[in-house]
Amino acid sequence: MADTIDFEAEGLLAGLEGVERESRVRLLERLAREGTPLSELRAAVDEGRLAVLPVEHLLAGEPRYSIAEVAERSGVPRDVLVRQRRALGIASGEEGDDAVLSAEDLDQAHRAKALLDAGLEADEIAELGRTIAVAMSQFAAASRQVMASAFATPADTEADISDRIYEQTQGLLPLVGPTLEYVYRLHLREQLRHAAFAAGDIRDRATPTAETVSIAFADLVGYTELGEALPPEELGRVTGRLDELAREVATGPVRLVKLIGDAAMLASQDTDALVCATFELIEGMAEEGDDFPMLRAGIARGSVLSRGGDYYGAPVNLASRITGAARASSVLVTEEVKAELEEDDYDFSDAGHKHLKGISVSVQLYRCREADGEDGDGGGEDESTKGSRRLRRKRGRRGRR
Repeated sequence: MADTIDFEAEGLLAGLEGVERESRVRLLERLAREGTPLSELRAAVDEGRLAVLPVEHLLAGEPRYSIAEVAERSGVPRDVLVRQRRALGIASGEEGDDAVLSAEDLDQAHRAKALLDAGLEADEIAELGRTIAVAMSQFAAASRQVMASAFATPADTEADISDRIYEQTQGLLPLVGPTLEYVYRLHLREQLRHAAFAAGDIRDRATPTAETVSIAFADLVGYTELGEALPPEELGRVTGRLDELAREVATGPVRLVKLIGDAAMLASQDTDALVCATFELIEGMAEEGDDFPMLRAGIARGSVLSRGGDYYGAPVNLASRITGAARASSVLVTEEVKAELEEDDYDFSDAGHKHLKGISVSVQLYRCREADGEDGDGGGEDESTKGSRRLRRKRGRRGRR
């Protein structure tokens, strides 16, 4: 097929000369030999993605089946299959009629059938799919950024970049699946363990999605003004460090639920562990120096609904609003949170009743500090050192729970 296409006449070499032209021809010849139709080559050139077309083919698999054929072969009802693909963010067309699926798609449909046979409902499978899609989208974005910075140089031609990305993707793919399974097993084990400890007998729970948990939000003070003053790469360094620190403190019974721009959301059924993690997060950002903004936090406790790994309910909204009322490097908590904590470990001062945006009634809040006076704003050197040692001890304690 490569011998029958006049690439120049088809407009696929427009504006290219010398090395760049030779590189484009070499890449086009490779794709044509592999059976890529002219229409796809033209679209890839027009959209500026010719260099990644080989790896697109590698990741997508060879198209073989219509969606109706996959439904018939797997035994998954067609509407369930379409819905699952939409949940994963890969649906095509109103009903998926124009989707051309691969053997990998058929394998996934067989896995969906196994889940249905095991007793899961279509709604539950779709919910799992949406959660996986969000996590994998973030992972894929991080992978793309790493590959772009590590595998391409300014001297590379289009064909060089294409070859290098293809080779590196081939090398990475066999490692990703086992790594993801390993991390999933670790996190699932920890969450089941702590859920069982908190619930006593898990059979006593009215529903596996209704939980009483403590929710903490910590956000960067002055982030809006910072965004106006800093270039995007510097702002990314700040939010990237918040991401790293939030993941570091989310150990044991404390889980990092999500990052929302300038804020981190943490949750735990163990209120003491959550408060400890929040102090660690605030302290960690303060140690970054004057180039980084300080954090402030709000913590609430109550009944929430769990969906797709996230939490919904009044305590979530309340914790978010409380954070906006907190001063830099401080932690505000509700009465429910205060009641869960040992008085020997913390000092509380009355912050008064606050009227918070979106909350219909005023809320009694308390400033929470460590019992010996550590308030997160620096203090003396000896006091700070003592506070750090205490935080490390508490972190070790919650990690053993």
